Amino acid sequence: MMALKFKKLRRWIFIAAPFFLLLLWICRINWTFHLWTPKYQTFSSPKKCFNKHLVPPAQPATLVAVNGMKTLLVSAYLEHRSKVKKVRIIAIKPRKEKASYLCHLRCEKKLKITRADYKTHSDHFRFHYGTADIMCPLPSGCPTPSHVAVTSAHVNPEGTLDQDFLEVQNLKTEFQSFPFNFTVCFSTMFDYTNVLQLVQSLEMLQLLGVNRVVIYKTNCSLETQNVLDYYTHKGLVEEIPWSLSKYLNVSRGWLPNHGPGELHYFGQIPALNDCLYRYMYKTKYLALHDVDELILPQSVDSWLELLPLLEKKFGANKRYRFRSHVFPNDVLLPPPIFPNTLLQHSWGNVSGVNILSHLYREPLPSTAWIDFKIIVNPREVFSLTVHGALKSLKPFEWVTSDMARMYHTR
Repeated sequence: MMALKFKKLRRWIFIAAPFFLLLLWICRINWTFHLWTPKYQTFSSPKKCFNKHLVPPAQPATLVAVNGMKTLLVSAYLEHRSKVKKVRIIAIKPRKEKASYLCHLRCEKKLKITRADYKTHSDHFRFHYGTADIMCPLPSGCPTPSHVAVTSAHVNPEGTLDQDFLEVQNLKTEFQSFPFNFTVCFSTMFDYTNVLQLVQSLEMLQLLGVNRVVIYKTNCSLETQNVLDYYTHKGLVEEIPWSLSKYLNVSRGWLPNHGPGELHYFGQIPALNDCLYRYMYKTKYLALHDVDELILPQSVDSWLELLPLLEKKFGANKRYRFRSHVFPNDVLLPPPIFPNTLLQHSWGNVSGVNILSHLYREPLPSTAWIDFKIIVNPREVFSLTVHGALKSLKPFEWVTSDMARMYHTR
C-alpha cells in the first residue's frame, strides 16, 4: 500500500516539476537572489514577473540645503594638496547668488567656525545653477574634522543647531597601494533601458582591467535594475542614487535651448566631481566616459598594458585624453566571426543595442578636438567637467589613434 502511494506521489512530482520550472523561467528568478537582498523587491508580486519594463521609483540624492539660501551641498572631502589643509565641499548653487558662508567643523567634541571661500565652476552651459567648491580652512587644533555644516554668514551662528552636517571623507591619503587599479565613472543614468549595451560594456571594461564602475543613477527599467543588482553583488558596480528633482528642476539637455531646467543634464558635472573625490585615494587611475563609450587600445589588449606605454611616452601622472570615434547605431555591418558560433546568438533575446553589430566608423568630425574622454591619476586633478578637467597639476596629452581610441556607439 505504501509503495503504491509513493509511486503516485512520484508521478505527480514528475508531472508538476516542468510547470514549476517554467514558472521560474518566466519570472526570471536569479538563484543568487537568496544570497543578497536587491534594492527593489522585484519578485514580491506575481504581476511584476510579466512587466519587463516596470521602472523602480527614483531614489533621491542626499543633498543638504543651506538654511536661508538656495545653495545645495553634495559631499565634503578633506583637501590635502593645498598649502593649508581645507575641507572641500562640492556644492550646487545659483551662479548669481551672492554668498558669504561660514563652516562649522566638528573637531572631536568641539565645534569650530571658520569663514569659507567659494568658486563656481566655469562650465555651467548657461544654466541658472552651477557646480561650486566651498573651501573651509581648518582652524588650529582641528587637523581632521569629522563633520561639517555650512551656514550663511548673515545668519546667527546658533542657527547651526537646525543645520544638517556632512561627513568629511578622505581623512587619510594613499599614494602607493589602492583597492582598485581602474575605476570608471558613469554619469548620469536616467530613463535607461539599453540592457544589452550595459552588459556588454561592463563585461568589456572588466576585460580591459577595470575593477570598479560608479554609476550615478536617476532611474532605469526593471531589467536594467536587475543587471545593476547583479554587478553590485559581484563587487564591480557602486550605484549612487542621483535624482535631483526633489531639489531642482534639472534639464534633460546640455544647453538650456535643448531642454528647460535650472541645472545642466541631470547634474552631470557635480556627479563627476563627487566621483573624482570619492575615489581619489581608492583607485590608481580614474576614467570618465559614458556607458555607450569604450576606450580601446589598438596595439595591446588592456588598459593594464596601455597605461605603462602612455607613461613611458608622455611621463607619469599626466591626463590622457582619447578622441571620440562615432559608430552610429543605425548602420549595420556583418558581425565578427567568433570561434564559438553560439556566442553570436546567445544574446539574441536581450533588449538593447548590440555594439558588435555596429562596426561602421564615421570620419572624425571637425569638433574632434573637444569631443573626447579621459583617463587620469585622480590625485593630480582638482575639478572636472564633461570633457576633461578644469584644473589639474599636470597638462593633457592627446593619445594618438594608433595607440588607443574611444569607440562611441550612439
